[in-house]
Amino acid sequence: MAAFPHSPNQTFRRLRDRNSPAEFAAMVRRAAKEIGETVSCDARYIGRVESGEIRCPNYAYERVFLHMFPGRTLADLGFSPREAVRGRSAQRSAPSTPKESDVLRRAFMAGGSATVAAATLGFTLLGDTRRLPSRAGESEAAAVEEAVRQIRLLDDRHGADALYRKAAEPLRTAYALLDAGASRQSTEDRLHAGAGELAVSVGWLAHDSGRFDDARSHYAEALATARVAGDAGLEAHAFSNMAFLARDCGRPRESVRAAQAGRRAARSLGSPRLLSLLALREAGGWAGLADRKACEEALTRAHTEFSRGTAAADPEWMSFFGEAELESLESRCWATLGEHARAARHARRAADLQDPHFARNVALYTAELADDLARAGAPDEAAWAGGRVLDLLTEVQSTRIRSMLSGTARALVPHQRSPRVDAFLTRHAAV
Repeated sequence: MAAFPHSPNQTFRRLRDRNSPAEFAAMVRRAAKEIGETVSCDARYIGRVESGEIRCPNYAYERVFLHMFPGRTLADLGFSPREAVRGRSAQRSAPSTPKESDVLRRAFMAGGSATVAAATLGFTLLGDTRRLPSRAGESEAAAVEEAVRQIRLLDDRHGADALYRKAAEPLRTAYALLDAGASRQSTEDRLHAGAGELAVSVGWLAHDSGRFDDARSHYAEALATARVAGDAGLEAHAFSNMAFLARDCGRPRESVRAAQAGRRAARSLGSPRLLSLLALREAGGWAGLADRKACEEALTRAHTEFSRGTAAADPEWMSFFGEAELESLESRCWATLGEHARAARHARRAADLQDPHFARNVALYTAELADDLARAGAPDEAAWAGGRVLDLLTEVQSTRIRSMLSGTARALVPHQRSPRVDAFLTRHAAV
């Protein structure tokens, strides 16, 4: 059956004004937080609304949008009546039954606290392939895409440790859906992209929680999926994360090569921000090789591409990549080259610039700042920053951040006669 064409939501597009999709998505998330709502809005979601693919938002988004634009109705925002959308959905249902689709959506989606999310992501139904449809439809593709968004949202807020093992279950289901085949080619393309992005997301959870071998396997799975589907964007994403992992594993030359491969894949995508991130990944590898000149050249390219601004082609997963992340990644380059005072200046800017929505990144940048200060000869400032990280770790669970903070504590032991340092060391030991 032919798909119904989408009419672009020009009204909603005008409301976005001059904000990029990623910037507007951040505004939506902030508005949701103001009213105690949980949405996993990102640039791709905004694109789906503006293209008309989402003709009426779910109830959570409805509350957020009406909060953002008081006095207006959904119709004023360019949306269709909910009853009309439901009526059309019934006429063009996917091959799976409504009951099957509902089971898959509940199995994929999560919300609320990290504890609830970890439990919800891991529905045992996911391991029961008898519940999967014989052919995947649009509902299944949408469920995979929503799982990616939810995992990223929860990681941004809570870190990877509580999510990794449960998040691996939706990944298995996504690849089972791929094996089952899809009702049409467009759906199969969405499933390939969704499953690949899910593999990258689960790989990142493994990476951030210190499971490097698992991370490497998931990233390789994402890369293979990208190659099979001919998806250059997914390929660039996989290589970006592989470069990051190689750096953390002490394989800097592999990091450089992966970043360069990602840059080749990304050349035709029209996203300067993606090229900027890949240049930063490459710079980190060169720093690990102690090649200062090559590192500085890559950093210059990163800043040049970043200065070109956002673009419609920016991948939705890059919503985390702003000025704060750029400063953080540059900070790591200088720290690796042994210039800790210079690294601390960049780390401080990263922590100051970071949107509080990304709680894990706030904790990460502050931990980087503490470590740089400790090694740059500013123990009291380092102890203050370390204490701030301990405050943040009450809601963020990240093995990587805890390991970094432990290294800072060891570096501060010779300065424990300072009351502030002693207080931090005592508190860190207790935690």
